[in-house]
Amino acid sequence: MVKRKRFKPGTEIENPIAFSSIAGQSEELNDQKNIIRSNLAVFWFFLNLILLIIVGRVFYLQALKGSYYQKIAESNRIKNVEIKAPRGLITDRNGEILASNIPSFDVVFVPSEMPDNYQDRKKIYSSLAEECDLDEFSVESIIERTNRKTQKKYLLKDGIDYEKALVLIENLQNLQGVYLEKTAKREYADGEVFSSILGYTGKISEEELKTMKGYSMTDYIGKNGLEYTYEKWLKGQHGRLRMEVDSNGSVKEELGISPPVSGNKLVLNIDSKLQKKSFEVLNKVLEINKNAKGASMVAVDPRNGAVLALVSLPGYDNNLFADGISSEKYSEFLNNPANPMLNRAISGEYPPGSIFKPLLASMGLEEGVINSDTTLNCSGSISVGQWSFRDWKTHGITNLNKAISESCNIYFYAVGGGWSNIAGLGVDRMSKYSKYFGLGNILGIDIPWESSGTIPDAEWKFKEIGEKWYIGDSYHMSIGQGYTLVTPLQIASAIAVIANEGTLYQPEIVSKIINSDGQGRKIEKQVIRSDFISGDNLRKVKGAMRETVTRGSGVSMSDMEVEVAGKTGTAQFGAEEKTHSWFVSFAPFDDPEIATVVLIESGGEGHDWATPATEQILREYFDEEPEEIDWSKIKNRVEARN
Repeated sequence: MVKRKRFKPGTEIENPIAFSSIAGQSEELNDQKNIIRSNLAVFWFFLNLILLIIVGRVFYLQALKGSYYQKIAESNRIKNVEIKAPRGLITDRNGEILASNIPSFDVVFVPSEMPDNYQDRKKIYSSLAEECDLDEFSVESIIERTNRKTQKKYLLKDGIDYEKALVLIENLQNLQGVYLEKTAKREYADGEVFSSILGYTGKISEEELKTMKGYSMTDYIGKNGLEYTYEKWLKGQHGRLRMEVDSNGSVKEELGISPPVSGNKLVLNIDSKLQKKSFEVLNKVLEINKNAKGASMVAVDPRNGAVLALVSLPGYDNNLFADGISSEKYSEFLNNPANPMLNRAISGEYPPGSIFKPLLASMGLEEGVINSDTTLNCSGSISVGQWSFRDWKTHGITNLNKAISESCNIYFYAVGGGWSNIAGLGVDRMSKYSKYFGLGNILGIDIPWESSGTIPDAEWKFKEIGEKWYIGDSYHMSIGQGYTLVTPLQIASAIAVIANEGTLYQPEIVSKIINSDGQGRKIEKQVIRSDFISGDNLRKVKGAMRETVTRGSGVSMSDMEVEVAGKTGTAQFGAEEKTHSWFVSFAPFDDPEIATVVLIESGGEGHDWATPATEQILREYFDEEPEEIDWSKIKNRVEARN
C-alpha cells in the first residue's frame, strides 16, 4: 500500500501550469520593452539628425553663403539705375560735326519686377500695346520668352522722341516692372553723303551680347563703317545712380551717383567740302547716264595716306538705321539690284583698263625693259599666231610720253608681254610689282569689308581656270584687262605712289582720337612699302601723266590754275563688252597734295564721264570756280557716237 505524502494546511503547492503562464508573460513584457527602446533609439537618431541638418544648414547659410544672400537682399533694397554715356562725336578735319547725339527714350522691362500672376501681366501687355503702338501678341511674346527671375533690362521699344516720352512717363508709371529709360540716338549730318565712311549704329543683338563685354541689351553699338571699327573708343562708360527702395520698389533715398564718361571724339582726315562736292557730281552723272549702275570716288593725300574723301553710289541714309530700321526696309536694301549697301570704293572689284598703264610703265622703267626714249611703231594692231590684238587707233611712232597721254595699247602690249624691239616684263614681274603697288592686297583702311581684288599669275590661272598662261593673257593684263580686278581705293593709293615718288601708305580715315578730358592721340602715318621703284623712274611717269592733261584726254583741265596730271581709263567687262569709265589724277604736279580716282560703273568711255567729273571735283578742292558742265550735252554726244 502506497503511502501518500500529506501536506500541512497553509503550505503553497507548486502549480507547473501556473508557473509556465507567468514566465511567458514576462518574456512578452521584455520584448515590448525592447521594441520601445528600439523605437526610442530610432526617434532620437532622426531627431538628432534633423537637428544636425538644421544646424548645418544654418551654418551653410550664415557662414558660407551669408555674403551671397546679403548681396541678394542688398540688391532688393538697393537699386542701381544705369545712366547712358553719350557716344563720341565724329567731325571732319575742319571740325564740322558729321555724327552727333540727340535725346531719345526707350521702353524697357525687368522680368523679375513684373507680377508673378499671368493675368496681371496680361493687363500690362494690353496697356503697353496701346501706349507704344505695338501689337499685343508681340509684346507678350517678347516679355514671356525671357527668364522670369532675371534682373536684366530688356528693350521693348526704342527711338521714342521727347514729346511722346512726356506722355508715356505718366502712363507707364503704374505698370510694374516697366520703365522709360533716357538714352540718345545717333544723328548724321548729310547721312547719305557720309554713310560710306561713318556706317551706322544699331541695338546690340543677343549674339553680340555674348561676345562683347560691358554691354546691356539696351545699348547701341557700331554696325558698319567707322562706328564699327572704332566702337571701343566711341562707346563711352555708363554711369550709375544708387537708390534705396522699399518692398514696393518706391525710392526712399538716393545714395550717390557715378557720372557717365562720354565716348572719345574722332577727328577725321575727311574734307567734308570735297566729300559733298564729289557726291553731288557723281549723283548728277548717275541721273543723266542711265547706263551707269553706280559710281565711286576716293581721294588721298599722297604725303601720308590720309583719306580726304570716299564716296560710293548708290548709297543709303544711315539715319534710317539710327532710327531703328524695319526688317522690311532692310530687306528692301539687301534685295535692291543696285546694291546700295555695297561700298564700291573699298569692296567693289573692277578691271582697271588703261589707268593700269602708268603702273606698268613704272615697272618697265625699273626693270630696264624700256627707257623714256624707247619707241615702237603702232600700226593699230599686232598679231601673234592666229590671234590679233588691236589698239583703239593707229598711233604711229610712239614713245613713253605719247603712249601714256594717248593711251597706246600696242606700246603696253610690248612692255607687258614683249613685241618688236621690247622684250617685255612677263607675268611674274607684272604680278610682283602690281602687288608692290598695293593691288591684290588688303591695304588696311580703317573701315570694314575691304576687298583684296585679284592680281593673277600663271599659278593662279591654272588653279582657278585650269589652263596655262598664254602670251595673250600677258597682253590683256598689260592694259588692265583679263583677270585683273582692283578696288578704287587700291588705285587711288597706287597713283599716290607715283605722285609721291615711291611710298605706299596705309590709307587712314581717322586723324585723331580725343578723350573726354580733351587729350588727343594722333594716328601716325603707316608706311606699307617704299623704294621699290626709283624716284627718277616715277618722275618720268609723272611727266607723261601731265601730258594727258596738256594734250591728251584730260585737256579740259589744262586751263586750271593748279597743274594736274592724270590718266583716262575705259575698261571692258562682261560678255556684252560694256565699259567702266575711269580717271585718275594728282595735283599740284610739282608737289602733289591730293591723288584721286573716279569710277563710273558701266558708264562708258573714261573721257566722257569720269574726266569731267574729276575736273569739277578738283576745281572745288582748289577753290577754282568750276565751269558749269552740261551733262545732257555729253549724253547726246555719246548717244550720237554710238
